[in-house]
Amino acid sequence: MTRGPLQNNRLRKLLGVSAVLGVAATGVVVARRERRRRTYTPGEVREHLHRRHAEALLRKRDAEGGVWGSE
Repeated sequence: MTRGPLQNNRLRKLLGVSAVLGVAATGVVVARRERRRRTYTPGEVREHLHRRHAEALLRKRDAEGGVWGSE
């Protein structure tokens, strides 16, 4: 039994839609895992911000003192 052009188009459309849905589902799973991995406690966020602030102050002090590479 041979398939007509209409049935081939339906099959192609079905495969295309399923491929798009598969890619979207994979993206959702990856994003969900990434969010779980990036979950920080408030203490970790505070510590990170304090460390970045201290580094910025050091760079500013070095830049004002004329230390090369601190701009």
